[in-house]
Parts: sequence; C-alpha cells; structure tokens
Amino acid sequence: MANKLFIIRQAYPTSPREWDNLGTMAYKHRNYSLGEEEIDDPIEWLEEKLNLTPKGEYTNDRLAELEEIFFSEFIALPLYIYDHSGVTMATTPFGCRWDSSKVGYIYLSKEKAREEYGWKKITKARREKLLSYLEAEVKEFDQYITGDVYRFKVEDEDGEEVDSCGGFYGTDWENNGIKDHIDEELWEQLEGIEVAYEEEGCC
Repeated sequence: MANKLFIIRQAYPTSPREWDNLGTMAYKHRNYSLGEEEIDDPIEWLEEKLNLTPKGEYTNDRLAELEEIFFSEFIALPLYIYDHSGVTMATTPFGCRWDSSKVGYIYLSKEKAREEYGWKKITKARREKLLSYLEAEVKEFDQYITGDVYRFKVEDEDGEEVDSCGGFYGTDWENNGIKDHIDEELWEQLEGIEVAYEEEGCC
C-alpha cells in the first residue's frame, strides 16, 4: 500500500504562550506581542518585582544593578530578538547592534517552583534544570514566531486522507512528535515513501 506522508507548514498555529507554561514572558516592544506581561519601564518593573522602593534613577547602571538582584531572586533568563525580515527570539544576544536588542525576561518565582514540584529548597542542580525548561519554552515560542510549526496528513494510494494532526514544532519530523502520533502499523507502511513539505493551503 503506497501511503504518502505530507508535512505541511501551519499558517495560523496556536501560540504556545496560551498553554500552561512554567515561566512568564515579560517584554517591552511597541510592534510585537512577545509574551504575557508587558513592561512599560524596565527599571520600574524590576523595582516592583523585587519589592524595592523606587530610587528615581533611570540609568544603565541602575538597570544592571536591578537585573543582578532579579536573576538572583528569580529563576530567570533575558530575552533578545533579532528583527530583520522577520523576528526571531533567543535567551542570548544575537551580536547585531542594529537589528537586535534585549526586550525582556522569562521568569519563574522560587515560590512557584517549590509549589509546582513540591520542593523545599532550590538547589543549584534544580535551578539549572528549571532554567533549561525556560530555555525550551523560549525555543518553542521562537519556532512559533518564525513559522516553524507543522501539521501532517497521510493519504492512501487513492489520495484519501487516513490520518492527520497539527501542532508539531520543528523540522525534525521523526522526533517532533509526528512519528509517535502516527499508528505504528501505518508508519511502517510509510517507509521509503517520499515526504513532501508543503505550505498550508497547498493540499
């Protein structure tokens, strides 16, 4: 049976920030929605998060001082975007001073982490694990904003659709969940069959 698997880029996927996420993405940008929490002024936002009395200082030194405290008191990572013929996001700088900038933070309070996992202490190892989870959330959101989200459908030799599903992130279709979703027997019938990547609406 000559079944064929189609991998189709989803035109309008659901934002992963609408899911039940561990971290909260806070951002400041006038053109894009990049998370759940908007930042008006980074210094004032940090002072509020840290329950500090505002100093009325709006300098880079004050911002750096507050960020140092914030990254100590919260499990958090900075957010950077590169905006040039499309937007992409990461937790490390892009190295382009003209088209990239820091736009906010993804963060998790220690209280929420303890409640979520039933921990009494946030050890160094646990902190690193939580940071890796936040990193994965940012990667997933980046895939969303860059259009790296797909659905699949399987057609039989007569062109009839026999299976389909969407919401798979990344182009590694053997490891992004598609292979696990397709029935094993049906998957075996796909071996040696060409995979066609198509834009939404082409089929």
